[in-house]
Amino acid sequence: MNENSGGDASRRAFLKDAGRIAAVSALAGVGIPRVHAAGDDVIRLALVGCGGRGTGAAENALSVPDGRLRIVALADLFPKRLETSVTYMKENFGERFDAPPERRFIGFDAYRQAMDCLRPGDIVILTTPPAFRWVHFTYAIEKGLHVFMEKPVTVDGPTTRRMLELGKASVKKNLKVGVGLMCRHCDARQELRDRIRSGAIGDILTLRAYRMHGPIVYFLSPPKPEGITETMYQIQRFHSFLWSGGGCFSDFNIHNIDECCMIKDAWPVRAQASGGRHYRGDSLDQNFDNYSVEYTFADGSKFFFYGRCIDGALGQFASYAHGSKGSAVISSEGHHPAKCRIYKGQDLTRKEDVVWAFGRPEPNPYETEWIKLIDAIRRDQPHNEVERGAIASLVTSMGRMAAHTGQVVTYDQILNSDHEFAPGLDKLTMDSPAPLQMEPGGRYPLPMPGRKTREY
Repeated sequence: MNENSGGDASRRAFLKDAGRIAAVSALAGVGIPRVHAAGDDVIRLALVGCGGRGTGAAENALSVPDGRLRIVALADLFPKRLETSVTYMKENFGERFDAPPERRFIGFDAYRQAMDCLRPGDIVILTTPPAFRWVHFTYAIEKGLHVFMEKPVTVDGPTTRRMLELGKASVKKNLKVGVGLMCRHCDARQELRDRIRSGAIGDILTLRAYRMHGPIVYFLSPPKPEGITETMYQIQRFHSFLWSGGGCFSDFNIHNIDECCMIKDAWPVRAQASGGRHYRGDSLDQNFDNYSVEYTFADGSKFFFYGRCIDGALGQFASYAHGSKGSAVISSEGHHPAKCRIYKGQDLTRKEDVVWAFGRPEPNPYETEWIKLIDAIRRDQPHNEVERGAIASLVTSMGRMAAHTGQVVTYDQILNSDHEFAPGLDKLTMDSPAPLQMEPGGRYPLPMPGRKTREY
């Protein structure tokens, strides 16, 4: 895939961030040592963001057969979340968990304290809400740390530009960076991609993907309870707010969108979409209940994405490709196993039309992505997924923005956008005002297609 697509006009957007780019460039320096001094070949890990996905990522890391990894530090904003993670790790990781109380940190500067426990060439796991990804990644580059970061890595155009420049700085410093778009590391999808590139279904004309199920409780935000500040509440409920997590659209749908772009071997150049709120009850979040996005690629082919969180409606979680000579199942019932198949016609219900199916057990891609990252570190091989992760995040946000504004949104428009949802996050403290303020009437600003030119 041409992962630099977007045109010269898109690249000119970087000039708007000249000051930040200069600061980022200063981070690129000498290469990182392949192994640690004194024969110590144990790679130390710090976990920044101790929620379920963060603890899961740590577990995936420690599943690598290498056997020379240790969790030595943790950081989070919420003590209970950190304590829950510690309890789980103690019970399940044995001696691979080596983070005593003095290496467990709470607060907005906790990420620095955790990374300060590492040596150049160690790994930091960044699994906080994505709004903070560029802040934490900047410090990781400064410290000379390899990185695993969860998706999405950005939520708007300005932070995407910033992350792309940080990615360049990390490459110059020979840092290995994995991004949690694990479907890219799925053996079945990779073989399907190779067969399609060899002409197995002809030219791809249409892609379609579905992420439709009932409401997810953490996408909903009832009125803020007592005992927590507005800022901490919005971070705690980051799926509900566009500034902190990109809303439910960015967090969940990026996987289906990214795997379809991988199969197409291209990024879409524009999107138009619709969506709306129907059954939110007293929830104050910024999400829609349904989204329908039509992405268009440079060659005119289409990719249709459908997302819905409504009880009692048809559920579907899959992606498909239709070509001039056949069709394919990219994923069947979720992320793993993919159960990829190729059909000689367009009817994906006809078992007799299957001409190829992935014929062996599928390794868990959540573990495979870590195996590849650790192998690249051990052998000092190129491995940096920042650019791809940033563009996948941007393309996902492009579809979300099209639905929230009711306008056609192009790749260049969102990349060049000046609407940074939460500027100055590197200076955020416990006492800072929340990046999103309530409107009169006790509600947060909502997307209003056709009435607002910005998402909120």
